[in-house]
This record gives sequence, C-alpha cells and structure tokens, in this order.
Amino acid sequence: MQEPTIDTDLVRRLVDAQFPKWRDLPVGPVAFSGWDNRTFHLGDAMTVRLPSAAPYSLQVEKEQRWLPKLAPLLPLPIPTPLAMGEPAEGYPWHWSVYRWIEGDTAKTGRIDDLDAFAVSLADFLVALRGIDPTGGPGPGQHNFHRGGPLTVYDSEARQAIAALEGRIDTQAAAAVWEAALAATWHGSPVWFHGDVASGNLLVKDGDLSAVIDFGTSGVGDPSCDLAITWTFFEGASREAFRARIAVDATAWARGRGWALWKALITVAGHDANQAEAERQRHVIDEVLADHRRRA
Repeated sequence: MQEPTIDTDLVRRLVDAQFPKWRDLPVGPVAFSGWDNRTFHLGDAMTVRLPSAAPYSLQVEKEQRWLPKLAPLLPLPIPTPLAMGEPAEGYPWHWSVYRWIEGDTAKTGRIDDLDAFAVSLADFLVALRGIDPTGGPGPGQHNFHRGGPLTVYDSEARQAIAALEGRIDTQAAAAVWEAALAATWHGSPVWFHGDVASGNLLVKDGDLSAVIDFGTSGVGDPSCDLAITWTFFEGASREAFRARIAVDATAWARGRGWALWKALITVAGHDANQAEAERQRHVIDEVLADHRRRA
C-alpha cells in the first residue's frame, strides 16, 4: 500500500470532520515532527499525531490506553491523549490528539547541568519500572520487540558487522554483541519507555522537563532504555546516570547491545546522511570502549 501524504491539509480535513469543536483552531507543522509519526500544532495547546506507516499505527491505541494510567505515577510530564481519530479522508489508520507540552528537544547546549539531567532521567526510568506492569503490552510488532531478547536482531547485527569490515573494529563489535546475547535476562517484566533518545526528552529552563513518544513502550526487559548511556551521555554524566539507575552488569551488557545494534544498522545502511552516520560511528566507538573498560 502506498503511504499516504500527511500534511496540514489532511489534518485540517480530519479534525474538521471528526472534531468540529476544534474547527476554528489553526493547524500548522511543529519544528521537530519526527519520522515514525507526523506531528502538527492544533491551536496553541494541542498537537495532532499521525503514524507515518502501518507498523507505527499499532502504537496509537496502546498510548491512548496506557499513558493516562502511567502519567500520575511518574515524576515528569508525559503526553496526555485528548482524543483518538478514525481512519478517513484517504488516511488509513487511527491517529491522536494530545495536549501540547512546552519544551525543546534535549541538546547539551540547552542543559544547564548535564549530570543533574542524567540523574533526573534515571529517576524517571526507575519510577517507570516501579509501576505495576499487570496487563501491560509485552514485546511484539507494536514496539519492534523492545523489551524482548536481543536474539531477534542477531542476524541483522551480524550482517551489519560484516558489512562494516575495514570501517570499524569488527572483532570488538562482535565480542560486544556476543556478550550482550549471553547476558540473558531473568527478571520479572517491568515498564520501559523503549526509545530513550534526546529527541524524546524535553528541556525547559535548562532542566529535563518531560519525556515524550511512548510508541515503543511496553513491559519486559528494560535494558533497552540504557542505550542513552552511550548515545547522549559521556564522562561524569554517564557515570551519574549509571550510578543512579543502579542495574546489574548483565543489564549493562544488554544495554550496550541495544545501542550497538542501532548504531551498526544505521552506519551500514544507505539511508543515513553523513552527519548521522558519523554520530553513530561515535556511538559504536563509545560502546566498544566501555566494554573494554568493564570486561
């Protein structure tokens, strides 16, 4: 099926037809729309969020159901669903209206104290893990198997390592990947975010102010949430995050695996621009160095 064209005209038609009480509110693009979903302003206090492809459409009803249950139990704001739209106007999937959350996406230049930011994020993830997981969604297609075993991506990771021969230390990368696979998870399922990345963390007045985009959330092994250790933090902030979140060595091994897998397939792929490929090369270097230090 051809992916639909998602633009302000489509959003205008969907809102007018399904939520006429908001017909007079302007619709416009947001500065950072994302890739899995397209996001638009609806007036000053709301956003409209539409999955960009079929795999992401599975996340809409999950967020509608679970975010209101999680929000009161967390120390920072998360998205608040206000309404769920139906497929219409040539758009084939459900979509959401959310309350707008003020803040800018996390960049080091916007953060007053990166160590304190790391601690705040760790506290948020610890609180998320502590919420009763009963009935929560386990790993599956809806979240690309986050929270499940890394074996689901074994073939993909090994192909990427082979493709990067001569560009990275493939022997070291294979050793990190093998260690991640061997660090089997034996815990009870807990809530996790699934995509803890700078683009899903908001900053206001120099501090972590909100966590957004729970599309890959679920209940299972939370080690996937450790990837930001190598993708965003470094030095003292990395150690502050590590100390505060307090997980065992096997979780860190799996976390390195999650970070390495994503970086490998990005660098080995053909879609990443040069800047993103270089950023992910840096992540690979950081993961390999961390493994060497802690092996």
